[in-house]
Amino acid sequence: MRKAPVQGRAQHTVRMIFKATAQIIEQEGLAGLSTNKIARTAGFSVGTLYQYFPSKEAVLHAMIVDERERVMAEMQAVLVEVMAGREEPLEGLRLRIRALVQAFGLGNSLNRAIVKLAWQMDHVDTVAQAQREGAEHIAIAWAQVQAREPGLRPPTPALLFVATRAVIGTIRAASLENSPLLGTQAFEDELVRMVWELIREH
Repeated sequence: MRKAPVQGRAQHTVRMIFKATAQIIEQEGLAGLSTNKIARTAGFSVGTLYQYFPSKEAVLHAMIVDERERVMAEMQAVLVEVMAGREEPLEGLRLRIRALVQAFGLGNSLNRAIVKLAWQMDHVDTVAQAQREGAEHIAIAWAQVQAREPGLRPPTPALLFVATRAVIGTIRAASLENSPLLGTQAFEDELVRMVWELIREH
């Protein structure tokens, strides 16, 4: 973004830009998107849009980052419950995986279009940073839980990388392939089983 929407009016403007972008994608697909069309649909001049975003790609990227931050906050809330002992580690793992599948694998045609675009932007620094931060949050929670769950392996960098990327990679493949397994109990169960077996001492 060219400038951060600090004041309420600016935040409203950005939200309207996001809403207009979503509406166009839903009706016409990504091919029908342009900055002029976004501004017209949002009820602003294109100059207003350019105050915040230099291109339609920048709007899409901001929408992707916004959604990823929302999901990360949801994931962190689950970790807090596990660390506090209010949620068992296995159930916490299941809740995190379920939220990831819902956020990055399911949804309406708009969400799927945005998510597929996000999958193609894995090289972007902000996306990679979000993945690293997510792994760091898990490591902190894991170390605390391990004190009362001695059967868990230590959260080494290699184990964290493999476990987190295995889940995301599987969801990504299912999303890009439009797999009918997405959203099924069997798909969720296998992801949970894979990670649980990976992190347990044998």
